[in-house]
Amino acid sequence: MDKNVTNQHIKLHVIVFILGFTAILGKLIEVPAMPLVWWRMLIASVTLLVILLVSRKGLRLPWKVVLRIAGIGIVVAAHWIAFFHAIKVSNIAVTLSCLSATTLFTSFIEPLSQKRRVSWLEVVIGVVIITALYLIYQFETRYLEGMLYSLLAALLACLFSVLNKNISLKYEVHAIAFWEMFSGFIGLSLFMLITLSPGEWQLSLTWKDAICLIVLGTVCTAVAFAETIRIMKKLSAYVVVLVINLEPVYGIILGFLIFGESERMTTGFYCGTLVLLTAVFMYPVLRRRFKTTDISE
Repeated sequence: MDKNVTNQHIKLHVIVFILGFTAILGKLIEVPAMPLVWWRMLIASVTLLVILLVSRKGLRLPWKVVLRIAGIGIVVAAHWIAFFHAIKVSNIAVTLSCLSATTLFTSFIEPLSQKRRVSWLEVVIGVVIITALYLIYQFETRYLEGMLYSLLAALLACLFSVLNKNISLKYEVHAIAFWEMFSGFIGLSLFMLITLSPGEWQLSLTWKDAICLIVLGTVCTAVAFAETIRIMKKLSAYVVVLVINLEPVYGIILGFLIFGESERMTTGFYCGTLVLLTAVFMYPVLRRRFKTTDISE
């Protein structure tokens, strides 16, 4: 593994820590999931537009590419709605841990999108993670709704990770991120206009919510999202989502430090987390040992 790829791994871990803090903000913000995502994508769009203007980077992309990116942006919006709703009906620990299922989904979907064979090692790691989820949730049936929404968020996260991987190799990352955030914002606005009455939008904010949303939309979205796309130029989508499995660890620790007993889980939960971490850290070792194929070395 060369120095450049090593640097990309370090950056990815920093981003994952930031993503873990996203769950904290989601719990602190009192507005429902849908308007929360509406504000997040609006703030992120404005932030990315400012970055593009100040850096004088190109904003224009071929219209066919913009249409593809718009579809990805809508998937991102749906993912975030499912993610934040899961937090609000369960807790941070349950939601973040369940996102580990993204690895299993990606082990099948990424090979299909890139027309390569499914790696048996990726499938095995995915199965181990599902086993970890079983250990985590066998005594946590009270969080069933949160688990289901988290699994939906995991599937959607897999989809936009794979789709971003395919498009990030060709175009400027901030332009991609801007059009994804902007298209997601427009798509969500139209959906809310059609499905919600004006009184149900719930877009009024307290000062606390406004500050949290600014941090969420800038640092945890505009910056982290663009950097994730940039990293995908060097690392495979599977490697990215595998490292993102550390998000539960960072988020759970932060959640317990900030929210205390409401984030304390059962012994089974922590055993499952240990299994999950073992899978995350053993993957690169096993991959080198068995010389599985992947686009990043």
